[in-house]
Amino acid sequence: MAIKSFNPPDVWAPFGAFSMGVVQGEGQVVHLKGQVSLDAAGQIVGRGDMQAQVRRTLENIQAVLGHVGGRMEDILSLTHYVTDMERFMAAGEVRRAFFAEPFPVTTTIQVVRLYDPELMVEITALAEIPRDRFRDPAP
Repeated sequence: MAIKSFNPPDVWAPFGAFSMGVVQGEGQVVHLKGQVSLDAAGQIVGRGDMQAQVRRTLENIQAVLGHVGGRMEDILSLTHYVTDMERFMAAGEVRRAFFAEPFPVTTTIQVVRLYDPELMVEITALAEIPRDRFRDPAP
């Protein structure tokens, strides 16, 4: 099985041993690295504001998927890592703005902290992009 990783130029650059996305097989299944609320320059967006951080995190997921022809409706599952469950659950309207039925399966886990204590949420995703829309991320 061929696996190809990619890092879109319009999302913050990886700073460690990870990629923004990994395409499995012939390009239909895409594994996304956990996204956080960083802008393209790597600066935190929405310090202290869970709704702003959820929005930016989902926008980053949308950008990574878009780089390979994917859409939010292609997401099969999400895993949320949050530092405050109540504040995250209160951001449900933000999440609903990005998804329509059928919704992806989700798992939400409260953690003590993320790699930067100012970050409140990290979300990873698994998507399947139809072949006719899929764009190879790299030559």
